[in-house]
Amino acid sequence: MALGAAGLGLAPLHAWAAVVATPRQTEGPFYPAKLPLDRDNDLLRVGDSEADPGSPVTHVLGRLRDRAGAPLSGARIEIWQCDAEGVYLDATGGTTLQSGFQGYGATVTDAEGAYRFRTIKPVPYGGRTPHIHFAISAPGYDRLVTQMYVAGEPQNDRDFVLSRIRDDAARRSVIVELAPAPEIEAGALAGSFDIVLGETPSD
Repeated sequence: MALGAAGLGLAPLHAWAAVVATPRQTEGPFYPAKLPLDRDNDLLRVGDSEADPGSPVTHVLGRLRDRAGAPLSGARIEIWQCDAEGVYLDATGGTTLQSGFQGYGATVTDAEGAYRFRTIKPVPYGGRTPHIHFAISAPGYDRLVTQMYVAGEPQNDRDFVLSRIRDDAARRSVIVELAPAPEIEAGALAGSFDIVLGETPSD
């Protein structure tokens, strides 16, 4: 079931100021070799079944824009992450996770550049702090791969991927506060992750 992005309390466009571009990060080894049949923006609802999350249900929403604050519509945003047991879809060698978690999702930004995913709060694994992988493909831009991190996680300060972002503003831009969001879904968390694309290849 695809989830809409409208009416989710996103900041108005006129409130945005020019900001730092979202930093590039490694794609890592876990981008799915085979995409699941269900690849929408709800990673818990797979076909007619609802996965047992094993970690708090989390809504990640935001807007995609350029450095001047203009929204970028029609861009494809993909995410992938491990399940609550620390297992990635790619590591299973198939197109399903035993946990029932989708593991991968995709959506397209609307006219205001808005997007939304329903997923789980990421968990740590293998020395990594909790994170969600993002890939953004927008017309006129190189594909951007980055990662979203959770504010307050004790492993953030020593994560070897996050620590490669030397600029403080760029580092802060990928760390998101997750807060209770009963207005969206009972018992769920939500966080806003705005993504800013930098210069176009022609620049």
